[in-house]
Amino acid sequence: MTRKTGFVWHEIYMWHDTGTHAGVLPAGNPIQPGTHAENPETKRRFKNLLEVSGLYEQLTQIAPRPATDEEILRVHTPEYIERLKAESAFPRGGDGGMLTPFGPGSYEIAVLSAGGVIAAVDAVLDGKVDNAYALVRPPGHHAEPDMGMGFCLLANASIAGRHALDVRGLDRIAYVDWDVHHGNGTQKIFWEDPQALTISIHQDRNFPPDSGYVTDIGGGAGEGYNINVPLPAGSGVGSYEATFDRVVLPALRAFKPDLIFVPSGFDAGGHDPLGRMMMHGEGYRSLTNKLLGVAEELCDGRIVMSHEGGYNAPTVPFFGLAVMEALSGIKTEVEDPFMPLFSGMGGQELQPHQDQLINEAEKLLARL
Repeated sequence: MTRKTGFVWHEIYMWHDTGTHAGVLPAGNPIQPGTHAENPETKRRFKNLLEVSGLYEQLTQIAPRPATDEEILRVHTPEYIERLKAESAFPRGGDGGMLTPFGPGSYEIAVLSAGGVIAAVDAVLDGKVDNAYALVRPPGHHAEPDMGMGFCLLANASIAGRHALDVRGLDRIAYVDWDVHHGNGTQKIFWEDPQALTISIHQDRNFPPDSGYVTDIGGGAGEGYNINVPLPAGSGVGSYEATFDRVVLPALRAFKPDLIFVPSGFDAGGHDPLGRMMMHGEGYRSLTNKLLGVAEELCDGRIVMSHEGGYNAPTVPFFGLAVMEALSGIKTEVEDPFMPLFSGMGGQELQPHQDQLINEAEKLLARL
């Protein structure tokens, strides 16, 4: 079944400058600096593959617009925003807080990134599209109310979520974060909010350090509405599918959201330099189809995906294409050349130690 899928993109997203680094280490450390891990290449190649495949022209283009101060301040503190504005005007830019360097003008780009996800939400809720993918940059799921973290300046999907609740009048929203790193920003922002179910499936204690434990379940009125599934390093498609079947989908059915957000990082894919998992394109297609099925049951298929991590330039575009084909229901003629390599890796099936961790996460469903 084909669907009307929206797509948010702007060339200026690629102009966000993370500077000269040795991976994530700034110049000046005892290693030759080069390109920062979070650079435009994976995102641009993703968009370019959509064009080459012929899928791009079949998507509904959604024009981003800058998020307003009012929209941003629903999530972030005034002091943090004023600091970002000031440092964005510096000739060499600044740093959002923890491993979040940015160049001159990057705050304005981040504002357009957050606004792009808001525009995707409005397009879905207005019925202009069935679902949407916002290929935005800089990413957002690590950004906390008072500081940036892990390459993220503004909490794009959280800002859009507050817009959905406070302006569009939704009762409940859910986040299913499949980035390889813990969605700590989303967790912190909605920690005490029973209107938001936040689920993060990530590599155990990858980043941020000491974050994303299965025992972190939310607080106050939001207790029980935060679910972490910290999968062991080396987990393959089998563990991700089991997590979705046994934790994610039952949690969504119990919560019954009006809209599902997916902070969509592709750094759980095989060969990613910042992760140690083994996901592949068909795995991401499978997870997307599972979400589409439950979204049809619960919220008329309303899904908004917001781009996060993914740092292996040759493979990320094929992961992204698989997701976009699933969202739209349109299969292109492009075949993923990495599939034989990734699907043949040992350990793709669910392993006993992974099954044990998923069992622990399943127990959290009783709180919903």
